[in-house]
Amino acid sequence: MSRRPNNALSATRVPTAKKPGRYADGNGLYLLIDQRGNKRWIQRLTIRGSRTDLGLGSYPLVSLVEARERAFATLKLALEGGDPRAEKRREVMPTFAEAAQKVIEFNRPTWRNIKHARQWESTLKTYAFPYFGNTPVDQVSGADVMKALTPIWTIKPETARRVRQRISAVMKWAIANEYRYDNPAGEAIEAALPKVLRVKAHMRSLHYSLVPDALRTLRNSKASLASKLSLEYQILTATRPGETRHARWSEINMETRTWTIPSERMKAEREHRVPLSARAIEVLIEAQASASDSVWVFPSKSGKPLSDMTHLNLLKRLKIDCVPHGFRSSFRDWAAECTDAPWAVMEAALSHVVGNSTEAAYFRSDLFERRRELMEQWAEYLAGLVTARLASSVF
Repeated sequence: MSRRPNNALSATRVPTAKKPGRYADGNGLYLLIDQRGNKRWIQRLTIRGSRTDLGLGSYPLVSLVEARERAFATLKLALEGGDPRAEKRREVMPTFAEAAQKVIEFNRPTWRNIKHARQWESTLKTYAFPYFGNTPVDQVSGADVMKALTPIWTIKPETARRVRQRISAVMKWAIANEYRYDNPAGEAIEAALPKVLRVKAHMRSLHYSLVPDALRTLRNSKASLASKLSLEYQILTATRPGETRHARWSEINMETRTWTIPSERMKAEREHRVPLSARAIEVLIEAQASASDSVWVFPSKSGKPLSDMTHLNLLKRLKIDCVPHGFRSSFRDWAAECTDAPWAVMEAALSHVVGNSTEAAYFRSDLFERRRELMEQWAEYLAGLVTARLASSVF
């Protein structure tokens, strides 16, 4: 910098300069002219050992005199070991609520459904925003977080855990953007809050011997056709509720009797092929006849996919004591106790990852044809056609 003259530009030179390029003034200050003739000020600095170009505003909104004043101030701060970038960011410090919204929007494309974003917004609005939603994100303290979490920590432990994780995620975003340098929802909070015994709650399921009767009750009910067919289809295919509710006709191949669920709708984030039994095909034919103009296999009356409460409410009304997801457990227990299907076939039928990453790299088969045999036997069992243990020769 010392080899370059100070105040090299003049009040007449700046407005008349037209050629695209970089014009030095001194103290690392440059007038940058782009191909369209737009002009802006930048300053080349070394900040904490890192070479950085810092924007100081556009011309003529920022005059030459103002640009020199800003350049001198930032250079002085950098030479003293400060970070002008952080100081600049603090001029537009977001509140915690604003930061949380930025985090949600940033992550929204990676979430599988809008429900997750709604849960984020709902929990933070209910449990965090009343305490520090309008507080600048750099001023939220550990005491603020404690005030928000303490009332629910032992009463609603799972909710409190998620709220804390989401507050922490917002703080990590703030740290990454140099709005702050610590996480008030981090380890210190975890150590300060009392230990809560976490008991893993399993999805309520039926013993497999009760599923055929439950299915008959479902078929004879007065529920909507879409609700009945979709729940039966989910039971027949042993898939997750959301995978069935959002099934599209474009995923179904009736000729090969295959349902291919794309990776973006799968928990394991990889495509899953489902072999369709004869009864599953019958369910699809019936669904197609009732809603042939929809992209969804089981559309609601509004034409959208069925809501996530449809099947749960239906089971409650029919007094079937389980949740939709629990039928996967029923299938798995039946397969283990009533068939000689290998473990890998049963797990693949549930779209579980078989083996560790090294094994998966070498074993790439999805055991599709062996699963087809198993799913056909499951459908026959549900119809009351199979009650005895299957012969091991089948597998």
